[in-house]
Amino acid sequence: MRRIARAPWELLKRAFGWLVLFEARNKVLLAPSAVRLRRFEDAETARLAALLGRPPHALVATVIATHRRPEALRAAVRSALAQTVQDQVVIVVDDGAGLSELPEDPRLFAVSLVRNTGTAGVVRNVGIRLTRSRYVAFLDDDNLWEPDHLAQALAVLEAPGGPDGVYTALRRVLPDGSERDVLSVPFDRRRAAHEAFLDTNAFVARRSRALHFSRLRRTPEVLPREDWELVRRYGRRHEVRHLPRPTVRYLVNPESFYTAWDGRAPSG
Repeated sequence: MRRIARAPWELLKRAFGWLVLFEARNKVLLAPSAVRLRRFEDAETARLAALLGRPPHALVATVIATHRRPEALRAAVRSALAQTVQDQVVIVVDDGAGLSELPEDPRLFAVSLVRNTGTAGVVRNVGIRLTRSRYVAFLDDDNLWEPDHLAQALAVLEAPGGPDGVYTALRRVLPDGSERDVLSVPFDRRRAAHEAFLDTNAFVARRSRALHFSRLRRTPEVLPREDWELVRRYGRRHEVRHLPRPTVRYLVNPESFYTAWDGRAPSG
């Protein structure tokens, strides 16, 4: 009987993908909080834009969301500023914990939200909206880029007939610094409905109205992650390609979310 009762669900998963079905469920259950968070995001963007004055502007804006990881954040910022592409601005958006001391660099801007949201999408959206650039890149505060990450992505994006977005391969590392594996999966929206292989640490995209994160408040139990949602949704009307070159050092952090890449729920 149990197998018979599950049959419709299994058919739906095959037809639409379990990640798509879970996201549809999320949108229904978490809609009220998303509306409140959108209002907060709008208010904070206006407040912080007034503090910054002229919006940071460059070819690429790198958005780093952070919360209570001062040492890791400084390392992430250094890896962003060390890019061979100099025409970029880096904006750090703190999720209400207060900013720690950061390197001195005219390309670096840092702001803090008035309160903690616990919603990575909202934090990143504020960074996107505070900047002006042709392209936007994303880096979490516990990950690192190789020095040529932006150069490799831009070579694809700015080539004749280039796509709107590109993501590179990730070199996953354990907390002790040892390498776990290199993850490189070609872009396929249909496959992405069934497998969680999209992560924005490797994603560089042309700015458009579609380039914003979901405002759903995702606890560790809520799947899929906002990275998956953004790249898959962006790929609906924009061309996305994969560059099979590892340019991201991606920490498999037991204390945080990380992409499982095997279709199962992330650990942590």
